[in-house]
Amino acid sequence: MKNGKAWWIVLFVSLAVILPFAAPYFTFDPSAGRVTLTASSLQFPILVAHILTALIALLAGFVQFREPIRRRRPLLHRYAGRLYVVSVGISGILAIALLFFMESFTKAVGFLALSAIWLYSTWRGYLSARSGSFAAHRIWMIRSFGITLVAVSGRIAVPFLLLLYAVMHGFSLPAGREGMVEEALNVNIWAGLVLNLIAVEWIILKPTSARSKA
Repeated sequence: MKNGKAWWIVLFVSLAVILPFAAPYFTFDPSAGRVTLTASSLQFPILVAHILTALIALLAGFVQFREPIRRRRPLLHRYAGRLYVVSVGISGILAIALLFFMESFTKAVGFLALSAIWLYSTWRGYLSARSGSFAAHRIWMIRSFGITLVAVSGRIAVPFLLLLYAVMHGFSLPAGREGMVEEALNVNIWAGLVLNLIAVEWIILKPTSARSKA
């Protein structure tokens, strides 16, 4: 992110969206969270570990994409990158483990797609850096961080999904308010994933298309 103002705006919005959501889980009180828990004693610790490592990945990613840090402090950039890759790896694997506790098939498949793309793009970015292909490394890490930000965009999309649901049902809400919210939460990951992938590919491919027209 070369534009410092844009970097700060995205950082502020991301923290404003994520921290209120994540904070209750760090009390380690299962009843404080917003996720319906099953009888399994493993679900809550897996969920907390997933959220914690995803938060670390988010913060490490912002350090990576801070242009002055990348230029003037390459060692910090390198260590932040390693922390990012490890955090994504752990969080992505834990997300797959959480699939087995989800009642909604739509949400479970969304998490599976999200985790698979997240892990794959991060691994490709890591391999590109190891091989010295830094142009490819930059592209893959932008893709990876775009997936990391689905945690933000997916939650921002919820009010718009609620409005869309209401409009599509003529504001009659056949399943009631709770049913409307449940439907929105079942597809918000898909909405965030699609929007972020489109935005990221537009950012990556736009310079290429501009050069080809020159």
